[in-house]
Amino acid sequence: YVSSSNAGGSVSGNGRHSSPAGCGGSGGGLSGGLTQPAGWQSLLSFTILFLAWLAGFSSRLFAVIRFESIIHEFDPWFNYRSTHHLSTNGFYEFLNWFDERAWYPLGRIVGGTVYPGLMVTAGLIHYILNLLHVTVHIRDVCVFLAPVFSGLTAVSTFLLTRELWNQGAGLLAACFIAIVPGYISRSVAGSFDNEGIAIFALQFTYYLWVKSVKTGSVFWTIGCCLSYFYMVSAWGGYVFIINLIPLHVFVLLLMQRFSRRLYIAYSTFYIVGLVLSMQIPFVGFQPIRTSEHMAAAGVFALLQAYAFLQYLKDRLTRQEFQTLFFLGVSLAAGVVFLTLTKPSLPPLLRYAKIHIPIIASVSEHQPTTWVSFFFDLHILVCTFPAGLWFCIKNINDERVFVALYAISAVYFAGVMVRLMLTLTPVVCMLSAIAFSSVFEHYLGDDMKRENPIKQHPFYPVKNSSVYSKLIVTMLMLMLLMMFAVHCTWVTSNAYSSPSVVLASYNHDGSRNILDDFREAYYWLRQNTDEHARVMSWWDYGYQIAGMANRTTLVDNNTWNNSHIALVGKAMSSNESAAYEIMKSLDVDYVLIIFGGVIGYSGDDINKFLWMVRIAEGEHPKDIRESDYFTPQGEFRVDKAGSPTLLNCLMYKMSYYRFGEMQLDFRTPPGFDRTRNAEIGNKDIRLKHLEEAFTSEHWLVRIYRVKKQENRSGINRTFLLFL
Repeated sequence: YVSSSNAGGSVSGNGRHSSPAGCGGSGGGLSGGLTQPAGWQSLLSFTILFLAWLAGFSSRLFAVIRFESIIHEFDPWFNYRSTHHLSTNGFYEFLNWFDERAWYPLGRIVGGTVYPGLMVTAGLIHYILNLLHVTVHIRDVCVFLAPVFSGLTAVSTFLLTRELWNQGAGLLAACFIAIVPGYISRSVAGSFDNEGIAIFALQFTYYLWVKSVKTGSVFWTIGCCLSYFYMVSAWGGYVFIINLIPLHVFVLLLMQRFSRRLYIAYSTFYIVGLVLSMQIPFVGFQPIRTSEHMAAAGVFALLQAYAFLQYLKDRLTRQEFQTLFFLGVSLAAGVVFLTLTKPSLPPLLRYAKIHIPIIASVSEHQPTTWVSFFFDLHILVCTFPAGLWFCIKNINDERVFVALYAISAVYFAGVMVRLMLTLTPVVCMLSAIAFSSVFEHYLGDDMKRENPIKQHPFYPVKNSSVYSKLIVTMLMLMLLMMFAVHCTWVTSNAYSSPSVVLASYNHDGSRNILDDFREAYYWLRQNTDEHARVMSWWDYGYQIAGMANRTTLVDNNTWNNSHIALVGKAMSSNESAAYEIMKSLDVDYVLIIFGGVIGYSGDDINKFLWMVRIAEGEHPKDIRESDYFTPQGEFRVDKAGSPTLLNCLMYKMSYYRFGEMQLDFRTPPGFDRTRNAEIGNKDIRLKHLEEAFTSEHWLVRIYRVKKQENRSGINRTFLLFL
């Protein structure tokens, strides 16, 4: 059997068979055109997929090996806390859980404000393991969930690429996506976030959609709807699916590739998928009233109109049909125009990044640089356009889909860094097609070629051909080897360091572990009242709730801009004005991050201008960003800094007692290593706050808010009287 025999040429919209994957230099598959028994081919494919799964799982364990089995970053701590609540109290209690420790004094209804797919998946795995008497803590399930799902993503990518091209390209695509940094960045061990399972759901939904279009089977379409439902439950990126699939249908209609298979596939997908997606509480009625879902509805109506016109064409005269067709097209064009004039997702993203400071402040929302493309994809950046060209050269229904997938993913990835994740899978697929085609061309069986020329073994032309094959093959293998080395290096150095545990290296190569975050959160958990309220910037809300189990005012959900702005106003104001705000919010402790001692650049002083901007948006009369700059427009923390900055609450809490500290003999006391400057206000005195805790490396500082003097005096008088 030849491996390209199941490459899957499909029937095109005009009734003709489209070219199989083996035509036009795309055949040959895994064996390079050689005949192999089906059993050996299946065993080899299974072995390669298993090794890809194993490589993907192993490459994501650097963080666990170097540090320990812990949850990383910020959002994963909320996901872990929610999963722990789900596994402890059950699914019904999780859906109705009101979290009083978040967004004080507002609280949060968790079940209706999250995508529950991640929590349910981890909870279900934990439940099944317990049924099998395998005792595993829910934390370990959460830590290793994303690496396990990376193997499923490799399998789904293999299936999708095999449907688009052939089995050899599918195996290459599985190996690529198993180790590519663009996907590993969101799926390392401990990164318990939605994207860890969502990329598998994305790829598997696309695979089932391609199968549905190729076969016209309701069975495959229902499977696609169920996979789409899982994707909706897992991640807000499901909007990418519900816009790409309608775009595929629309383009096929423009290309006159309408078929009964396409009609069955999309009509079933839209209706069943719509109903299923509305069962997620957080989604609700959004699919029928928000602009990002209108394209799907418009294409569904257009498809019904097109099918109806096709039906009438066979039963009306030419004159009657032309009149009716003109009216129908005019009406459909008007509907599509009204749909497209509504705000779409990319313009909304660009507007939000420019005009909404809280969105612009997130590093993941910044535009993607060329360095980021190469860093996350390496050589695949250069090879995937070649794979796209191969697909366009041998076009059919499913290759129209992958072309649209690639073009739209490139556009979205350029809008913001975070959406690099949606580009990575299609880059792996198209690059695999490019590499597969090159290998098939240069390693294929010469006997399969037309009109083979018999030549002497030492004839120069044939030797030249052998040498060229050898050179090209070696170059391709070197590129793949460099890609593997790059992926391993990036994964081990850039994407395997948990943000809650830091590491520094001495001159002799020895490592120092900086565990200030967990040290501070543990102090809060052990030394404060159970109902104590902690004010911090929103970045640390999930970690405080997850590790310290204390009530926070704002967290990473960022759903209430005015509440965050009020916290930003307190941080930006002088101590007396901030104290009035903290009294109104019943604040007991204030937590800040300060990196001036160890040179940590992600501290609150470096984030301070975003606090000012967000506060200014809600309180323009009290907070103005220009007040925190020098007359020359500089943001400085030394003596030349703005008086407003040098006397605000954030500055005082960060540099309190720091002016007395001399870090080394080369720098003066109060030298900030992060900003390379000697601070301008060394004699800081606090009136309404007192230092409660400072971590070993001064990375986390916690201040206690003093009670009002009159209340303290009354209490002291009352106690003396007793």
